[in-house]
Amino acid sequence: MTNAEEQIDPAVTVAATTVSGMLGPSRPTAPATAMPPAEKPGKFSGVDFKIWQQKMFFYLTTLSLQRFIQEDVPVVPEGTPDNERFLVTEAWKHSDFLCKNYILSGLEDDLYNVYSFMKTSRELWNAFEKKYKTEDAGLKKFVAAKFLDFKMIDGMVINEAFQVAAFIEKLPPLWKDFENYLKHYRKEMTLEDLIVRLRIEEDNKAAE
Repeated sequence: MTNAEEQIDPAVTVAATTVSGMLGPSRPTAPATAMPPAEKPGKFSGVDFKIWQQKMFFYLTTLSLQRFIQEDVPVVPEGTPDNERFLVTEAWKHSDFLCKNYILSGLEDDLYNVYSFMKTSRELWNAFEKKYKTEDAGLKKFVAAKFLDFKMIDGMVINEAFQVAAFIEKLPPLWKDFENYLKHYRKEMTLEDLIVRLRIEEDNKAAE
């Protein structure tokens, strides 16, 4: 078996096409003419996750492997002969194995050791999103909090994400628990979302 740095075996492409055909027309198939592989992203070290993720996704797309970060093992229709069932399952597992190892090969060694035990590409991809998207959001709020210690310059324009972080940082001491909750909230909020949440929390405090 070739390693993850080499080009995909044409037999795998044929098997993948067979899998797509057996699972029905609603499943996407690879284009007839394969895209040339894009330049492989640099190794991810734990920072600038969003940039690395977008580059890695495009790289996997040029290899026709991007769907495996979203799919589980396919469910074969009942009545499928055993030999065809085996072909479908093994073809999927092999392509998923390639996809997972392309991703792993894009990690620094310390991160590779942490994530190499993941069983599927989807499990690996979701683990990255759960950890590093959360940390990116938290880092933005931390940077905003530190920046508030500096004097604002007249005419300075700041984006909405910074304004949200600034509001959260300036909540009164009695709102400390809610402030910590907002700082660890995974999704980015608009000012409107923040105001709604603050009003709900204020109503809850008043009811108590």
